[in-house]
Amino acid sequence: MTGLQPPALTGVDTHAHTFLQDLPMAPERRYSPHYDARVEQYLEHLDRNGLSHGVLIQPSFLGTDNRFMLDALRRYPQRLRAVAVVDVDISETQLDELAAAGVVGIRLNLIGKNLSDYAGPAWAALFERLAARSWQVEIQRGIDDVALIVPSILGCGSVQVVIDHFGLPTGGIDDSKPNHKAFLELLGDERVWLKLSAPYRSRSGLAQASRVLAQVREASGGIERFLWGSDWPNTQFEDQTDYDRQVAFIEALLPDAGERAQVLMDNPAKLFGFDVSR
Repeated sequence: MTGLQPPALTGVDTHAHTFLQDLPMAPERRYSPHYDARVEQYLEHLDRNGLSHGVLIQPSFLGTDNRFMLDALRRYPQRLRAVAVVDVDISETQLDELAAAGVVGIRLNLIGKNLSDYAGPAWAALFERLAARSWQVEIQRGIDDVALIVPSILGCGSVQVVIDHFGLPTGGIDDSKPNHKAFLELLGDERVWLKLSAPYRSRSGLAQASRVLAQVREASGGIERFLWGSDWPNTQFEDQTDYDRQVAFIEALLPDAGERAQVLMDNPAKLFGFDVSR
């Protein structure tokens, strides 16, 4: 399934990382890998689990140097899309280069970071430019702060927003808390998507994830904007989980085959443009 002909869509993993341990690392990183995660290894996981396509997410520890990820996109253009990390003042030429390789959005990994003024002129200008390209902005931040960030982005046009990892609801979602209630209200916006991924990052087992799913399903009015991602290679949690266990988790979380097809195929095909040949 790595030739020039696009594979038939059988499933999309919307969240995975590739890297080499000896690549230049961002000086402000929180983590440094001690192993390599190559795109060929990732594609083997997809193949073994009957998944046709994948989305690479730029790891935070590589900063805005997206070159390694772009190389993978150029070698497997029919199977992969990507979400990059960029500077707020990135040029249109640089955005064009990312788009030509298969990038469809940017990521704001805000774990452990001070929040910027995302309603300010610099960020607003970038979000407006991304909206004009029909790109997405992906957010990783704990549930208490998500609603402090997303409205500023949504105010900048038709840009799509993707919230990572269930919204990182450690301890679950308590709608009596104002910030949790605000998070749920965000999900009612047709521009907001949610990844049912990496439950371990919020210390969530299947029971808690099922409760959270029921809450976010109701808030979203269905599952039409839910996605799944393996979070491979599960950095910092490699001793607790792996690719096959994450596949088993989504199968248990969504036991209905029709709903799984919606989340694994229909939704990501629409958001990431897998119905468009590159």
